[in-house]
Parts: sequence; C-alpha cells; structure tokens
Amino acid sequence: MRSFAVIGAGILGAAAARELGRRFPDDHVTVFDKAEDVAAHQSGHNSGVVHAGLYYEPGGLKARLCRRGVDLLRDYAREHGVPYEECGKLVVALRPEEEGRLRAIHERAVANGVPGAELIGPERIREIEPEATGRLALHSPGTAIIDYPALTRSLLADVRAAGGSVHLGTEVTGLTNGTERCTVTTRRVGDIVEASFDAVIVCGGLQSDRLARMAGGDEYPRIVPFFGQYSQLAPEHRGILNGLVYPVPDPAYPFLGVHLTKRVDGEMLVGPNAFLSLGRENYSGRRPGLRDSLEVAASGAFWRFAARNGRAAVREFSAVVSRQRFLAQAAEYVPSLTGAASTPIIRGIRAQAMDRTGRLVDDFVIEDIGRATLVRNAPSPGATSSLAIAEHLVDRLADHHGLPTAASS
Repeated sequence: MRSFAVIGAGILGAAAARELGRRFPDDHVTVFDKAEDVAAHQSGHNSGVVHAGLYYEPGGLKARLCRRGVDLLRDYAREHGVPYEECGKLVVALRPEEEGRLRAIHERAVANGVPGAELIGPERIREIEPEATGRLALHSPGTAIIDYPALTRSLLADVRAAGGSVHLGTEVTGLTNGTERCTVTTRRVGDIVEASFDAVIVCGGLQSDRLARMAGGDEYPRIVPFFGQYSQLAPEHRGILNGLVYPVPDPAYPFLGVHLTKRVDGEMLVGPNAFLSLGRENYSGRRPGLRDSLEVAASGAFWRFAARNGRAAVREFSAVVSRQRFLAQAAEYVPSLTGAASTPIIRGIRAQAMDRTGRLVDDFVIEDIGRATLVRNAPSPGATSSLAIAEHLVDRLADHHGLPTAASS
C-alpha cells in the first residue's frame, strides 16, 4: 500500500486529498493542517463567488482550470447538497474610457468559452439589475455563489469515508525529500512526529512559500499578504440586487476593485478593498505578525512593487480608514446605496505570490521538488478551480513519479 500526504485543509487541500483517494483507492491519504478547523484561512474568508472565467488569458492554466472547475464544482454541489446558486454577474463600465477594457474582457470570455457572456447596454442593465446603472456591461449569467467552507467539509468527509485521515491542529515543521520518500515532520501540542510518504501535495496557501523552502524550493515566488475587508449591508438592502455587480478592472492596479456580492445566505456584501496585511493571519487587524511584517519590509521585491503602485495604495488606504468612501464606490454602480448602513465583517487575507522583480504572479504556479508537488500560487479563481486543480495536481504527481492510477470519475 502506498501512502500520500496533503498539507493544507483548505479547499485546494481537501480537493487534492479527495482526488488522490479516487485515483488510488487502495492506498492511504493523510491530511495535515495546523488550524483546529477546516477552511480556516482563505477558503473560509472570501465572498463565495464561483467565477465563470471572464478575465483570464485564453489558453493559460487559470482559464483552462477555471472553466473545467466550474462544471465540476456545480455538479458536485448539486450532488452533495452544498448551497450553490447561479445568480449571474454584471461587469459595469461607468465611464467612456472603461468601455474599451470591457470589450477586451468580453473577447477573453468568448475565447474562454464562457457560456452566455454578452455585452449589454443601459436598458438591459436595468432589466437584469433594476437598481444598477452603467453605460455598458458584460453579463455573465453563469457566474454563481457557493458556500466554500461547506464544500471543504464535504470533500474531507469524502476523504474520511474512503479510509483517509485528517489531522487538524497539526503544524508541519519540516519536509525532507529522499530518493523514494518524503518525510513530513509535524508538531501537535508540543509532540514532534515524523512520518514518510511516497508523495506529498502541498496546498499551504499563506504559508506556501515557507513550505516550499522546507522542501528545497527557491525563495521566490514569495507570499506577500494583502487583506480584503468586506462590509455587510443592513437587512433592508438584502434584496437590492439579483446577483453580482463588479467594476471594470483597472489595468494599472492588480486587484478587481470594490464590488457588490450576494451570499448564499441572502446577505449582501460590499468589498473588498485591498491593502498590505501586517501579518499573514492577522484577520482582526489588531494582531500584527512581527515575522511576517519584517519579511515584507526586508524584501526589495516588495518595495519595487510599492513604487509602481503608490497612487493605487493611497486610494485603497482611504477606503480602509473611511467606510463612507468605501461604500461610496459601490454607490456609483447602485445609486440607491448612497448613505446605506453597513457592518464590517472579518477580513480575508489573500496569499499573493510575488516574483523577484516585484511583479504579482498572475497565473497558477505548481512546482515539483523531489517527492513533493507544491502549489506556490493559487489566486482567484483558485477556489472556483479547486476540483480541476486537484485533477491537475494528481495527474502531475502520477506522471512525475510513474504511478498508475485508477480512472477518475
């Protein structure tokens, strides 16, 4: 019997562990995570959007795995009773200079095979979202929302049902590659344990670069954490939209900007802003991580990034310190939200990989080091693509180590 380990009990780790169990039904899969609960980080701190594949470079790994991932996610959610709703999305241009960028996104969406993606004018905008306004919009009727923590729990239940084991509250402190095995060193309540496996998949999210270095990987790409703060609109605004409303992305800025997102529980969110997080797991904003902050401050790559994005940083910081400015950005798209009441909810922290030049790495990055296959960058649409990424990881692992697998179904 072979043995496999997966490091990380977020959505990617859960999906990879389940896929290993499907492909290697006679072997054993073990999942490790230092948190005491599953989906404790990015998987449990996001808006729950299932992206359709509008923005991504045609032919790239993101585009291919996103489109495959949507189909797998939808089918899995329906089969296992995970909350899922195809509510649709509008990407809205308010100003003339945004229209060209929106048309380019439409071209990408068509090239990526996004079903039903179409450009619409003001009248159709009002038909789809009576409270929204805009000059031109890209409508994606297949964009959906889901409960990602529930999905993660369901996937890990599948792992356990197939005979696998899940060890929470168990921090990985070492990865040692041998010729035929990979040794994983863990710590739980002070106890240090070593176990060796035929192969290891690392889905470490915010700790992915540190885990890669343990396995013998390069310093870069390095994780730089950015927090995103959402606000939940007051109950009287829960039904203000039928689906999602997004701005046209600014090419000079690496994130999508403030948008309006309906959640599967019916709540309406505004956000996120995006700003450097003082700590990879500083969700409250009140517990800065000294080690994390010093690593960023000592990084020449980060300062090169900062020098190129000063104007955007000022804009985002104003939204961080003033919720009124934050909500005013959303009210440009839905004017009836002017002056709306809202409550900040716990922030998410994005595990954004940065290269040596200070550029944010856009596509998924997966690396093989000895007996370990490591996810080094999985930004949005990583959660959407999770089941397809899992297929890709296990294909890669099997090819790399010459392991025959059972057919995946």
